Order: sequence, then C-alpha cells, then structure tokens
Amino acid sequence: MKGAAVKRSESRPDLRHGDCRVVLPELRASSVRLVYLDPPFFTQRVQRLGTRDRRRNFEFADLWSGQSEYAAFLHACLSELRRVLAPDGALFFHCDRRASHLARALLDQVFGERQFRAEIIWQYRRWSNAQRALLPAHQTIFHYSKSQSYVFHPLYVEYSPATNVDQITQRRTRDPYGKAVYARDGAGRVLSSGAKKGVPLGDVWDIPYLNPKAKERIGYPTQKPVLLLERILQLASDPGDLVLDPCCGSGTTLVAAELLGRRAIGIDSSEQALVLARQRLQQPMKTESLLLARGREAYREADEQLLQQLGDLEFVPVQRNRGMDALMRAQVGGRPVALRMQRAGESLERAAELLERAGRAAQCRLLVLVARAAPRHGARADDPAPRPPRSPAWPEHLVVIESVRAQLEQALARLALEP
Repeated sequence: MKGAAVKRSESRPDLRHGDCRVVLPELRASSVRLVYLDPPFFTQRVQRLGTRDRRRNFEFADLWSGQSEYAAFLHACLSELRRVLAPDGALFFHCDRRASHLARALLDQVFGERQFRAEIIWQYRRWSNAQRALLPAHQTIFHYSKSQSYVFHPLYVEYSPATNVDQITQRRTRDPYGKAVYARDGAGRVLSSGAKKGVPLGDVWDIPYLNPKAKERIGYPTQKPVLLLERILQLASDPGDLVLDPCCGSGTTLVAAELLGRRAIGIDSSEQALVLARQRLQQPMKTESLLLARGREAYREADEQLLQQLGDLEFVPVQRNRGMDALMRAQVGGRPVALRMQRAGESLERAAELLERAGRAAQCRLLVLVARAAPRHGARADDPAPRPPRSPAWPEHLVVIESVRAQLEQALARLALEP
C-alpha cells in the first residue's frame, strides 16, 4: 500500500461528543442521505491498540451484560437513524460473525424486510492464528434503504482474467427457454454489445485490511480503511450530501466524506477518539492499494515452470518475493529449504545472488537453484547434461541443479544424514 495526503474538500465535518442514543434526537428528521454504522461488535472485551511509536494507546469497552442489552442498544440507535434518514437515503450496518444474526433481525424489524438491498462481504487476507477454527477473513455490511426509491450509483470493476473476448464484445439475450445466448440480427450475425464499462460491482469486496505499516493507520482499535468507506459513499450518496457516522471512532468515515466532497456528522462517546479524528481531518490521509490497482495476479512471482516440475513434492509457493519461488514443507534441522528457478535471460550468478539474499533473510538451511540448461550445439538428446557451473563465492548450502526431482531428493537425503 502507498500512502498519500489528498486534497481536502471545503466541507468541514461536525464532530459531536456523547452516546449516539442521546445525540441523535438533536438531528433534524429526514436530513441525512447516508448512514454508516460501525458499532461495537459484541466482542465482550476491551478493545486496545496503540501507535507504532508506542507513545499513545487507545481503547474502548465492548462489554455487555448479554445479547438483550446489546440488542436494546442497537434497536434504539436504528430507530433514531431511520428517523434522520432522508426518504431516498440508505444505511450501511457493519458487523461480524458475533452479531450479524442480531443485526439482520433488528434491521428487518426497524426498516422492514422489503428495504433490504444487499449483504456485502468485505473479505481480506489476515495473518494466521492459533485458534482451533477457521481463520476469520471477512466482515459483513448490511445495506438497507428507507424506501423503495433510493440513491444508488453502480460501480464497475475489471473483467475476470477468465473472461473471453466474446463475452466482452458480443451482446447477450435470453432465448424462449430463458437461457442466455448471443443476440443476433435478422441475418444471423452476432450483435455487438457496444461500449463496455466493466463488470458491475458485486457484493464481495476484496479490499485489503490496513497493514501495520500503512501510513493511514493511526493505532485506533477496529480502524477501517478509507478505501472501504469511499466505496460506500460513492455507491449511495452525491457530492454535497450529508453523511452520518454515529459511532465514528477515529473518523475514517469523516475523512472519506471530506475527500469526496460530502458533508458529515460524526458522533462518539469517547473524547479521546474525537481528538484523534480532528487530528486526522487536519491532513486527510488515504492509503492507495496497489493490490486493488494491479489485482492479486500481479503479485504472483513464483516461477510456474518450477512449480510444475516439483510434481507431488510437498511445497508452498512463495509470491511477492524476487529471490525464491517456493519453500519445501519439510524443513532440515528446523530451518526452511528454499527453491528458485533461473529466469530466462538471467545469469546464474544473478539468480544465485537473489536466492542467497532471500534465503539469508528467511534463515534457510538449504538453497536450491534450478539452472536452465544452456543450448549445446551438436549434442545428442541422450548425451548427459553437463553439471551447472558453480561459483566459489556461493555459500556451501546453495545447491545448483538441473533435474529438479531426483537431485532435490538426493540433496535432502544427504543433509538429513549430517549431524
């Protein structure tokens, strides 16, 4: 991710201190176009986090006597939020697995089942944990409108790499049996689909979680990325509209509103959070995601030829690393074994340098460099391949091979016998 300060809008968010159940009645009815509600998640613990320099720590209590108290809090909030929403306004309710069932039932009760628009899944990659359960890697955002007439601006994303050219250029229609087919004119020619905007945005959003080094990250617990809030605001509001966040925390919604030219009101019961939000609004910062710009496939750097040659050997492909393509699942002496394929047009010396550097950082016990066979003029197909050249400057634990399967197994077997 890349962080950058962004030009701020002329609108200035209004920050209010207090419990949203107390502050919301002060707002005028039908005055808000969009509400983003990110309440405590019913974690039953105190959420704590600090800045990278460890000079400041932030916390808030997410403690309740039980589901009844939590549900009563949400119901009071939602009732007031529906009141302040404009007739064509919408609410986005952010939650996770701990309370999504409660939230959906309460939203249906307050807004009505017919006003449900979407269940958005915000998915992200997380680091592994020691829980004896599936790794939580998504959160849920419920989209409800106040009426059947609501603001909605379709967004478009790039086509999938698996999409063929016909699907992009040719118009689709339905045959008498309801099956999707290519539309044709009277002469039987396939009709063009015209200018294409891309694929309409779906309800699964792959937006990276804020990593610990993101410049946008300020150390507040449960901080969401500005990119996520920008997408919500773009979908369901226009420039100049009033956006409300009744549990604004460190002010991410307010930052997104300023960057997109929306007016905003933020409410929070923590004065510490509001101080932090005011500081962020002095210089709004958004972390640009290279992952969104390039796509996940752009980060696939492991050599596919090497991975295919490894066959059924147990290994883990390594992406986003110039020095190695894979790690063997089995370790030697409790330390990793790294593999790398020499690239086309790359010298063996350069390939070894990159592998050695990556292996040193990962504290690898064995480095295996697979050399590309150089063309030998006049050699027969059954002639034995010459041994790849080896530089005396390379470390002893760097092995250069050509035949991956056999030589790799031999190297591992020899090393296993060493004391």
